[in-house]
Amino acid sequence: MRLFFSFSTPELGWISKVHVNRPAVVRHAEQIKKWRTVKGNWQAAWLLKAVTCIDLTTLSGDDTPSNVHRLCFKAKHPIREDLLKAMDMHDKGISVGAVCVYPARVTDAVNALKAAGCNIPVASVAAGFPSGQTPLETKLAEIKLAVEYGAREIDIVISRSLVLTGQWERLYEEIRQCREACGKAHMKTILATGELGSLANVYKASMIAMMAGSDFIKTSTGKEVENATFPVGIVMMRAIREFYWQTGNKVGFKPAGGIRTAKEAITWLMLVKEELGVEWLTPELFRLGASSLLEDIEKQVSC
Repeated sequence: MRLFFSFSTPELGWISKVHVNRPAVVRHAEQIKKWRTVKGNWQAAWLLKAVTCIDLTTLSGDDTPSNVHRLCFKAKHPIREDLLKAMDMHDKGISVGAVCVYPARVTDAVNALKAAGCNIPVASVAAGFPSGQTPLETKLAEIKLAVEYGAREIDIVISRSLVLTGQWERLYEEIRQCREACGKAHMKTILATGELGSLANVYKASMIAMMAGSDFIKTSTGKEVENATFPVGIVMMRAIREFYWQTGNKVGFKPAGGIRTAKEAITWLMLVKEELGVEWLTPELFRLGASSLLEDIEKQVSC
């Protein structure tokens, strides 16, 4: 199916014609789970690539300046120096893709990273995260504040109710206004796929988010019952590929929530390579949302 876009006045008649072959997607996802992982030096290389694509995250109600500072130190030094020296990678500047926090903690993260002398961007969740059940005016104000505090990336969350009730024009307009509020900051749009009801809705929401100007589309807030899954990832990446074919614009992909092991990280990298190609395997086009993944990666690198 070929989709044709007019970005000033989007034509959304194609929405009703979208069909996703769920059994085929699920079968492919099951095959992915059986992929054999790489070993030895190749494994180390893939894992270091994964590290550079991690959005190191803390999104807890008890976040304080001190634990954000510790997170920023880990962001700059994600792998122990002795392990990097053993791989002759100690002078390659290995660091994570970004540090992700709530808007109220953005200033803490910006100051900590500045004091550490590194240029890792700070990402902030916004727009009524995680539920999206916030008036649009409040969402836009929160985005603008996060940018004002120094966030260079904004992770917004969509209103799932607009997807579930088929209000695609309103969804487009809401995301478009969020994109405008972000200014020069990159915008990642969280679809909260576990709450969208179907893979067809995941595809539709992915397309609408990209049409409205998203720099990335992201699976989950990490707060849903179901977060990043391979079926959802396949559908979102194929939407990204279709969008690229139609417009020439590359949009990034970020699976988030529940990714805790080195093996899972490598599998996501391999899936991105298969679906989108090697050029997507950079922090500019691929991120992993994770809070505890680094511990297992470091463990595997040390083996």
